[in-house]
Amino acid sequence: MVNLTDLKNTFRGKRVFLSGHTGFKGAWMLQILHLLGAEVKGYALAPEQDGDLYHLIAGDKLCHTSVIADICDKQRLETELVRFEPDFVFHFAAQALVRRGYELPSYTFFVNAQGTAHMLDAIRALQKPCIGVMITTDKVYENPERGLPFKEDDKLGGYDPYSASKAAAEVVIDSYRRSFFNPDTYSVHHKAIAAARAGNVIGGGDYSPDRIIPDIVRAIQSGKPVGLRNPASVRPWQHVLEPLGAYLALAAGMVQNPVGLSTAFNFGPYPSDLLSVEDLTKIFIRCFGEGSYTDMQQANAPHEAKLLLLDSAKAGKMLNWYPKMDAARAIEMTATWYAERNTSASDKCISQIEAYFGN
Repeated sequence: MVNLTDLKNTFRGKRVFLSGHTGFKGAWMLQILHLLGAEVKGYALAPEQDGDLYHLIAGDKLCHTSVIADICDKQRLETELVRFEPDFVFHFAAQALVRRGYELPSYTFFVNAQGTAHMLDAIRALQKPCIGVMITTDKVYENPERGLPFKEDDKLGGYDPYSASKAAAEVVIDSYRRSFFNPDTYSVHHKAIAAARAGNVIGGGDYSPDRIIPDIVRAIQSGKPVGLRNPASVRPWQHVLEPLGAYLALAAGMVQNPVGLSTAFNFGPYPSDLLSVEDLTKIFIRCFGEGSYTDMQQANAPHEAKLLLLDSAKAGKMLNWYPKMDAARAIEMTATWYAERNTSASDKCISQIEAYFGN
């Protein structure tokens, strides 16, 4: 398991191209990279709301350069990446909401699959060694909901457009890895590309629509009960710092072993760490100190998986990565972040980052 000192030794003074830096996970990653002493160039659409985490932490000040542009603009992306000459690329930019995927299916496929191809083409155009970590999701697997944790070589698929678009992105990543960044010819191209699949991420500063924690927070602020669409659904809940730490550990490992680690990895909680949406809501309300909920299941609601589990044994064996906290602790940390109203968002994030990684 990595700590801040080890990560600083890897990332201090390095150039990191971070797509999706204005999003929830991207903003947390930006703060970590800034603490590590990395030089970050962000590339993303503008934050959707004035109160998004990126604004709350003054994200522009944490970037060497912040480019507000679309991952679908292939030429702009390639120009910005090649000009920066990064040592590392973390590709977060995506249409990341399941229900929005139902509303905008073709856009979701274009952003998530074609946008990933644009990023990989930009890395192809880079005339220097580079490590790329492509962020996908736990939802890339064909899910018959048998209760078995998915391994990295299980069949890819996806019922809904978001899940299928991310599975398509994985096919794109694998194709580019074999065709242009083949580990067997690493000495020629000097590019190492990995895919990272993580579960349902929670944490302070998430104000996105159609996500359970922001829904709870908005309901508490309005004095109303939060409506749970799928109270019995089980998710691999994990604090945002868990996958972000995993992505950094993977990239750091790829410095030493670019050939062996150019593959796909699951980063999830232990399969026995099971909590439903209703369980999460109860713990959050208890830790926050107020709130209530009601069941709002709809007979004709869009399909969402009821059960999804990951097997992260490969990450343990190859990266010595294991979850540091269970779901209950992740929920408690998240509730604490929102409940602390007299501390700045940046200070709250930094405190939790330092506590999680240690020295």
